[in-house]
Amino acid sequence: MTISVRTRRDVVVVDPERFMAAARAAYRELNPGLTDAEVAEAVADVADAAYALIDRDGDLVPDSARAGDPPLPGARVPDRPDGLSPAGRVQELVLDEPQPLQDYGCFLPEDVFARPTAPDEQSRAEGSSS
Repeated sequence: MTISVRTRRDVVVVDPERFMAAARAAYRELNPGLTDAEVAEAVADVADAAYALIDRDGDLVPDSARAGDPPLPGARVPDRPDGLSPAGRVQELVLDEPQPLQDYGCFLPEDVFARPTAPDEQSRAEGSSS
C-alpha cells in the first residue's frame, strides 16, 4: 500500500524587501562562508528566496499554524519579519498510488500531482484518442 500526501501551500508576499532580506539571512545561515555579494547572487529572485527559506525551515512559513479562527478571506498579516502572509494550506491524502515517486528514479512523470486513473478509465482515454 502506498500513501501519498499532496499539499498546496499559498503565501502572499506583503513586503518584498523584508522577504528577500529574510531569505538571504536564511541562505547565509546555511552557507556561512559566503560574502554579501555571493549571497545576493544566489538569492536573486522570488523562487531563490522561497527555496532558501524552505531549505532552512522545511516550510515557507513554518510557524503559521495558529489556534483559533483563521483570517477572513483577503485579510493579510502585514507585520511578519519575513514579509510573508500565510494564505492557506490544503492537503489531500491519496491511497494506493500505483507507483511511488522513489520508483521513478531521475525521471519523474510530467505531472507528479495528477490523480491516478482507474484501469478502465485509462483504456477508454487511450481508445478515444485513435
